[in-house]
Amino acid sequence: MHRIRTLLAPLTKRPQPGASPLPVTPLASGFLTIGTTTYIDPHGTYPLDHRPDGTPTIIINDTTHPLTILTESDNSHPATARPHNLPPPLVLAPGERTKTRRGDGVRVG
Repeated sequence: MHRIRTLLAPLTKRPQPGASPLPVTPLASGFLTIGTTTYIDPHGTYPLDHRPDGTPTIIINDTTHPLTILTESDNSHPATARPHNLPPPLVLAPGERTKTRRGDGVRVG
């Protein structure tokens, strides 16, 4: 009997009828290329690895959503707010591409 309760435990976490739906970030359709890796219909944040030889990393936004190149200082917390002398975050519109040496990740949307 204990085994059956263990298997059914995730069912108790399902939304109940009449509950508001969970917010879902829309998927971008298309392709996101970071360096030599291509993601299909991406959503969320993807790591931006920099090459050891210092060459810039190519980012190609062939999606329906804009992309933002994130750095550690792109945080909304006041203690870690971005200093005013840094350039603004790099945003790529759908269809754009760039090569960059800065940033820690790429956020879709």
